[in-house]
Amino acid sequence: MLITQKHLSKSFDNELHEVLDLFMQMGHMAAEQILIATRALLAADEATAKKVIADDQLINQLDIKIDEQIILLVTKRQPAANDLRLVMAVSKGIVDFERVGDEAEKIARMACKLIKDGASPRGYSEVQHLSNKVHVMLLDAIDAFSHMNPQQAFSVLQSDAAVNEEYRSATRALMTYIMEDSRHVSRVMNILWVLRALERVGDHAKNIAELVIFCTSGKDVRHTNFMQVEKIVQQTTDAGSNK
Repeated sequence: MLITQKHLSKSFDNELHEVLDLFMQMGHMAAEQILIATRALLAADEATAKKVIADDQLINQLDIKIDEQIILLVTKRQPAANDLRLVMAVSKGIVDFERVGDEAEKIARMACKLIKDGASPRGYSEVQHLSNKVHVMLLDAIDAFSHMNPQQAFSVLQSDAAVNEEYRSATRALMTYIMEDSRHVSRVMNILWVLRALERVGDHAKNIAELVIFCTSGKDVRHTNFMQVEKIVQQTTDAGSNK
């Protein structure tokens, strides 16, 4: 991992790296849960779907563990400047990873419901496509955080716009189908909930990417004009290359 520098205190380095390692572990676990939940839905695999639901507790436990370690780290070491920004980013990022786990659980529950009630006549290809996109997006956000790469983080923000448009397009198509044929409303609605969960995963990936920009630039870009964010990222990249 490339996101920390050496400090005078070896103990601080060790404690910070332990927190960061757990953070990365939690992120990859959440991303994997999305992939597995989607596969369970597409394959009508109830056993796998139920395992995703049960395994959400593992992500919740990591959430609690990392939170406790952050509190201890801040209390004992009182990090300042860049280190404090990084610790704050991790504290916010674990909330997003925990919610990604929750979205995976929702998808798994919808999978169980569709297995019980019968498959939806439409929407599975849209689920597959959107799932692939947000999974890649989330992995890219995690990698951007690992290497503190603002350019890669900005690419994730760009991907979110495409994911949102694809979600809206799929939703419109399925709603039109329901209006034309109301026999399978409840089943198609379950697919719409799955698509909504996947769109939310994209939002959480975007949040992680914004944290990378916060750490590297010192600027909170959550409510910032897209073109302004691009300018901040370019300035940060230029400053880094001139060091």
